[in-house]
Amino acid sequence: MTRQVFRGTVFHLLGDPDQGADAAVIHEDGALLVEDGHVVEAGTWIDIQPQVKGAPVERFPDGLIVPGFIDCHVHFPQVDMMASPGDHLLHWLSAYAFPAESRFHHEDVAAETARFFLDQLLANGTTSALVFATAHKVSAEALFAEAFRRNMRLITGKVLMDVGAPAGISDTAETGYMESRALIRDWHGKGRLGYAVTPRFALTSSERQLELAGRLVADHPGVKLHTHLSENVEEVEAVHRLYPECPDYLGVYEKFGLVSPHSVFAHCLHLTASEWVRMGKSGANIAFCPTSNLFLGSGLFNLKAAETAGVRVGLGTDVGAGTSLSLLATMNEAYKVCQLQKRHTTAFKLFYLATLGAARTLRLDDKIGNFVSGKEADFLVLDVKTLPLAKRRWEHTTTFAERLFALAMLGDDRAVARTYVAGKCVHERDKSKNINAAARPKHTEEWDDL
Repeated sequence: MTRQVFRGTVFHLLGDPDQGADAAVIHEDGALLVEDGHVVEAGTWIDIQPQVKGAPVERFPDGLIVPGFIDCHVHFPQVDMMASPGDHLLHWLSAYAFPAESRFHHEDVAAETARFFLDQLLANGTTSALVFATAHKVSAEALFAEAFRRNMRLITGKVLMDVGAPAGISDTAETGYMESRALIRDWHGKGRLGYAVTPRFALTSSERQLELAGRLVADHPGVKLHTHLSENVEEVEAVHRLYPECPDYLGVYEKFGLVSPHSVFAHCLHLTASEWVRMGKSGANIAFCPTSNLFLGSGLFNLKAAETAGVRVGLGTDVGAGTSLSLLATMNEAYKVCQLQKRHTTAFKLFYLATLGAARTLRLDDKIGNFVSGKEADFLVLDVKTLPLAKRRWEHTTTFAERLFALAMLGDDRAVARTYVAGKCVHERDKSKNINAAARPKHTEEWDDL
């Protein structure tokens, strides 16, 4: 039994802050007590101190201890073509995304990119993610293996794509089904890993492939369904032409049994009123991806409509159309998207969308998302000293809410001082590298250089 104590300002959420003023929990002189990779308790230092019983205490005098960020939609094979200009989604896919993904039939390419990608997630404070791979089975295997080595809670799956894409990144309905089934057998539930059945979107899967995707979901309770929905106007129009018998885009996925509480749909920018109602009734979930939506000019996500429909929403960086793996930077863009629609958003809500709200979106809130006793101890230490503007802004704030908002607007990976997965430090900013070795230096009572 290994107990650790982390002392600093502790902040987490017990619910949606828009639903209750008591959702935000803030302990200015707080402590997080961790045992064997799980949270024992989060509270004030005065309350936690009697439980320490000789356990090492690591102190962060200027640090803000928060739950690990959760990315609800990101493409790991696209990190090498971020910031590639495109006229719109469909042009961008054919010009940049598809060529980049064609390299991932090489095992060494997939393995090296998986290492780099997860290093970058951890450096940005992301401890869990729902991730697109490519249509190559080896791409999912490489990411699963690397995440397993790091004990990360990560969900991925090979992409299903048998029409409308180059041969080098396509499969067939039958091979997609068989390879997905094998990956589920080998990886789903191994360590902290989960599987997502992953048709790219309705334009790149035949009816037979979507039918078999529905069979995979039905035959393997607990796996996710991860795809795109209603991202771009041209895409929506093309889907209508391809499936004239369906009432709308969502109706295509409903036709094949792909809409359920375990489904996560990225984007959802152009839903009809009927689609919103049906999304809410189905229990399906949405990844809100503001940076990619703005970058490709796809549109503005309507958070208010999602809330009215009762749809769970979490933030997604959506790299490579997204322009940052930082969920702090993504909060910044999400705030602006909401502002343009006269929907005021607080810092508490933004952090909710990246922590507990994201965990609820992935149906993992029994395991991650806040510091409730028994949950897995994935957390960050945030510190603004390396961001001169943010540091100066903090010096002129009077409330915690102001400081948190400034961090959401001005923060990025430089604000992530340390990242912990299951109680183990896996990234340390000041060392400028990720820490993946089994051995770690003993904890100190003070962190003087934070």
